Amino acid sequence: MKNLGYYNGVCDEIEKVSIPMTDRVCCFGDGIYDATYSRNYRIFAIDEHIDRFFNSARLLEITLPCDKAELKRLLNELVDKMDTGNNFVYFQATRGGDPVRNHTFSPGRPANLWVNIYPKEILDVYQKVRLITMEDTRFLHCNIKTLNLIPAVMASQRAKEAGCFEAVFHRAGRVTECAHSNVHILKNNTLITAPTDNLILPGIARRHILQACEKLGIPVEERPFTLTELFDADEVLVSSAGALCLSAEEADKRPVGGKAPDLLKRLQDTLLQEFLSATK
Repeated sequence: MKNLGYYNGVCDEIEKVSIPMTDRVCCFGDGIYDATYSRNYRIFAIDEHIDRFFNSARLLEITLPCDKAELKRLLNELVDKMDTGNNFVYFQATRGGDPVRNHTFSPGRPANLWVNIYPKEILDVYQKVRLITMEDTRFLHCNIKTLNLIPAVMASQRAKEAGCFEAVFHRAGRVTECAHSNVHILKNNTLITAPTDNLILPGIARRHILQACEKLGIPVEERPFTLTELFDADEVLVSSAGALCLSAEEADKRPVGGKAPDLLKRLQDTLLQEFLSATK
């Protein structure tokens, strides 16, 4: 298949799969999601993404229609149906459906399971990117990978209009994360990353960066950091499933980073090699 859509057992090309209007996602964005990439028909970090998916469901009291092993098997089977092995693999669950719009929900109702898969490569890890900064106006449950993404959508649009790759969110000067990525800094040969509290998503790529730092002997500080620290950092890093560890050269039209290229390349080399080895 050139692309694939799946909804509660129905599988076809994405544009041919219909979703009922009674699905609560239509009125409330009531659901959770996760996403990763496949290469050579192998899904990268699939267990970690499924674990986070189930944790998001638990936090929103969504009853998933399968267990972790069943979901893993389904995702692998669906990837195998694709014409190419290199794909973006997106899956989400929404809290069932109601014939009448109602804010409250019926506990225990099995969720609707969606999967979208289409050809896509991860980004060139060595490219330089530009950023903008924006006040973080999202709600206080950013640790849940929920479908309510309007602030992230608008911030991503502002970044695109500014010719930038990402928007860096901050709350009164404290950096949280980006619109669809985590953000970190290198300073004095140390990686500084925001703690995984309720203000950021516990990124899978973020976790792999911390593991790479441990492997390379790079000290890590998991603590809040500020915009002032970001602009003064030796390197500014952006990480996500499709952008393992990009570095920024500009934020708000001001130069940033570029002061620790050797350390940055060691980190990027390690992360890219892990991805290639896990999906060969």
